[in-house]
Amino acid sequence: MEEEKDTVDTIQTQIPEKRAPPREAARAPVRGEETERHMSQAETNPTAPTTPERREHNGRYDLHIHSAISDGTQSLEELVPLIAQTGLAGFALTDHDTASGWDRASRLAEEHGLDFLPGAEFSCRYHYTEDRPRTKTIHLLAYGFDPVHSELAHRVEQIRLSREGRARAILERLAADYPLTWDDVLAQVGEGNAAVGRPHIADALVAAGIVRDRTEAFNRLLYTGSPYYVPQQALDPVEAVRLVREAGGVPVIAHPMSTMRGPALSLDYLGKLVDAGLAGVEVYHRENSAEDRARLLKFIEERRAAGTDLLVTGSSDYHGAGKPNLLGENTTDAATVARIREQIA
Repeated sequence: MEEEKDTVDTIQTQIPEKRAPPREAARAPVRGEETERHMSQAETNPTAPTTPERREHNGRYDLHIHSAISDGTQSLEELVPLIAQTGLAGFALTDHDTASGWDRASRLAEEHGLDFLPGAEFSCRYHYTEDRPRTKTIHLLAYGFDPVHSELAHRVEQIRLSREGRARAILERLAADYPLTWDDVLAQVGEGNAAVGRPHIADALVAAGIVRDRTEAFNRLLYTGSPYYVPQQALDPVEAVRLVREAGGVPVIAHPMSTMRGPALSLDYLGKLVDAGLAGVEVYHRENSAEDRARLLKFIEERRAAGTDLLVTGSSDYHGAGKPNLLGENTTDAATVARIREQIA
């Protein structure tokens, strides 16, 4: 997305029960190409495929979608019917650093004849030297991990607790130059979202008439290094991959060639993530150019030839009104979703 996505909530949901084996999924017309509290014992199994009779092997999935629980603009009750209307066979909910929507999304998916894969997206950062010392922010998608009894959940909770202080510090800097209050920002926080991030500050700037949209807010005022910017805590990417695997999940790097958060991820560093246990690459995403998709596919083929069978995924990174991305504009086939489920521990 245009902005560095903030860590906006704790890992929270009900613990998934043991995963059912994957079922085949339904052909559907789609656009374009291929988580405040810790949770109690599970009442449902959000990782099990829902209503399998509605799907066939060639169904398509959107595996990168955000709701108002993090920085999307639509509630799950609004979002899931829209997903069904696209003709998709299923979807993954990947709100930032939270699993709080998993149980509700699973129930809604079943009501609308959709398959549901639980997930989240984590902000990560590493340091490198080019012409000078630099910092690179990347995003990691994780599917089917333990959101409660894992080191991953503990680490993300620590990061979440630092978020409000960071958001208040950014707001204080902005308020010195613009008519903006903390209440203005809180008015933009979605239901179930207990932490505030830069996207909510951006939405408050839009509501106050200071900028036209989130993109302008980030380009003018909230970009990394701006006078109003305050750094956030983040996981190291290699460590994040390890933590997701230890939590039983499946890590997939999100839009690795995006230049929205600085230079594209180098293939050398991508190789380090693969060596750490990365399962797949989100190749088909609007922030990866055609040329970069070709580079990623070549990298994946070389890794496969060397014995590492990386998954290739495609997703929309949908945020509702927060971004121009359309549901199902890039998708993943049902066979790949089945392979993701096979890796969930």
